[in-house]
Amino acid sequence: MSSRLIFATRPSALARWQTAHIIQELQVYWKGLICEQVVITTEGDRTLDVSLPEIGGKGLFTSELERALQEGRVHAAVHSLKDLPTEEAPGLTLGAISEREDVRDVLICPAGTTLENLPRGARLGTSSNRRRAQLLAYRPDLLVESIRGNVDTRIRKVKEGQYDAILLAAAGVTRLGLQEHITEYIPLDAMLPAPGQGALAVQCRLTDNDTLQLLKAVDHASTRLAVSAERAFLSALGGGCALPVGAMAEVEGGEIRLQGVVASPDGSRILRLTATGCDPLQLGQALAEEALDQGARAYLAPEGSPGISTGTLGR
Repeated sequence: MSSRLIFATRPSALARWQTAHIIQELQVYWKGLICEQVVITTEGDRTLDVSLPEIGGKGLFTSELERALQEGRVHAAVHSLKDLPTEEAPGLTLGAISEREDVRDVLICPAGTTLENLPRGARLGTSSNRRRAQLLAYRPDLLVESIRGNVDTRIRKVKEGQYDAILLAAAGVTRLGLQEHITEYIPLDAMLPAPGQGALAVQCRLTDNDTLQLLKAVDHASTRLAVSAERAFLSALGGGCALPVGAMAEVEGGEIRLQGVVASPDGSRILRLTATGCDPLQLGQALAEEALDQGARAYLAPEGSPGISTGTLGR
């Protein structure tokens, strides 16, 4: 078995932290394992003046790292699982999914105001259609504006007054030790996370048995079950990480409880669903089919698409 692994990583502080964290976990288990990092800048890192949905979103932060894997330049790449497309890249697989951290989103508001108490017309920054849709369902009076940049850049922008508040994933903020900026953890009944949020995935080549064997040490079984159900739900709805779709699964005693949400981009229509099962792929597929039966396709179609039945909606 190989005693040396080369990891591809993006240049942001969070990406470097995530890769270093996986390396540390591996080296605790595999004494003497030598690991290196190769920094690769992705399209998402280079294009900072356009909102994520406008430039496609799918594979925006992952495709260059995947190419390095496919070409054999590196052994592995660490991703925030929520950024990874649901379709496996040719010849690649998820060799490990580490134990999940906090799945929630957080509000960062320099004035210390909670989401419920933000004044009407407050400017709130997010680059996520999922967050935007659920936020407007909860507070339709807010002005939701696009924001780009890594975690510390976004925090700087809100502190400078460019926004009244911003939404970020709790896991990314805490991984960078920036918890003091968190004003509020958003309750899950107000905002479900992105499928896979809070989990790190380690991608490698499907045929690289040595690397797969090494990565098994940091694979967390219940996290893999939960995020597999969430990603199956997203995949059956179209698979794009820019879709206004949230999901969260919990595993208890071998049973998976999956919650899903699909919302119209303006938050005026929102559909919430829950199902339980033992097979994550079947469960995610079944919940997506139920969502489509209840009219979710209307939320997922391109803007301006001709009349599609909206079915029964919850608010």
